[in-house]
Amino acid sequence: MMEPVIRIDGSGADPCAGIVRIDWPKAIWNGTMIAGTVAALAVATWQAVLMFLVLTYGTLLVGHSVGMHRMMIHRTFRAKPWVARALIYVGTLVGVSGPSGIIRIHDTRDWAQRKAECHDFFAHRAGFWQDLAWNLFSRFEFVRPPRITIEPAISADPFYRFLDVTWRWQQAPLALTLYWAGGWPFVLWGICARVFVSTAGHWSVTYFCHRPDLGTSPGRWLVKDAGIQASNLPGLGLVTYGECWHNNHHAFPESARIGLEPGQVDPGWWVIAALERLDLVTAVGKPRGPDAREDLLERESA
Repeated sequence: MMEPVIRIDGSGADPCAGIVRIDWPKAIWNGTMIAGTVAALAVATWQAVLMFLVLTYGTLLVGHSVGMHRMMIHRTFRAKPWVARALIYVGTLVGVSGPSGIIRIHDTRDWAQRKAECHDFFAHRAGFWQDLAWNLFSRFEFVRPPRITIEPAISADPFYRFLDVTWRWQQAPLALTLYWAGGWPFVLWGICARVFVSTAGHWSVTYFCHRPDLGTSPGRWLVKDAGIQASNLPGLGLVTYGECWHNNHHAFPESARIGLEPGQVDPGWWVIAALERLDLVTAVGKPRGPDAREDLLERESA
């Protein structure tokens, strides 16, 4: 298993002090995707909707869950260079951000949630519609922000730097292909509806998995000193690529497998296990042993 990368320095930073502001490039991008989704409903065909379902599921599973989240952010496995680039490229096509942007979004939120207190922007306490609006249109402006340093393997790689600069434009080649295959219905469903549903869907897992008051399963583990604890969403493993077992993930971010308990379906793990059998990935991480869990408490009822 690879050692985790420490990218964030929170010394002197305050996870509570700051203000939520409109992020205009983000707001315009997601607003355009929403408008395109509304237009897609007017020109829906069964072929376009089927393509949307397959493309959305495939890009989120392979690109975001496996490539960006488990490999790039948490380094739970090592892939051959061409495999890693392919996975992160597919993750970029999800349409949320480029590689460095995804790391900054994830690591900042994770840092804030592991503090004793954090702003509602990170704690998801603002309510469903407010939190969704923040996720789609806004950013958090810290009074004293943490410092994030992305490792050179990402920040100095010409391909990943190119994706960071052009991530929105990466939809264009796909849009041309979709237009050739099925005209405007394919473009609207394959680009606009897919990006909007992917962004909102990714947010929804994050929202519900950090709101135990909404009836989610608390899971087996408590992370010591963390103000925000993660929950699980039973029964949703297949449609969330295994990301719904979020309590496990907070406890064992080093593990490539997130669905750790019997019956916890984890399609992301299926993909990683298949890549390992093909000798395309190595150093696949497992949960650390009982002698290295001093940061965890196990619930008595588990």
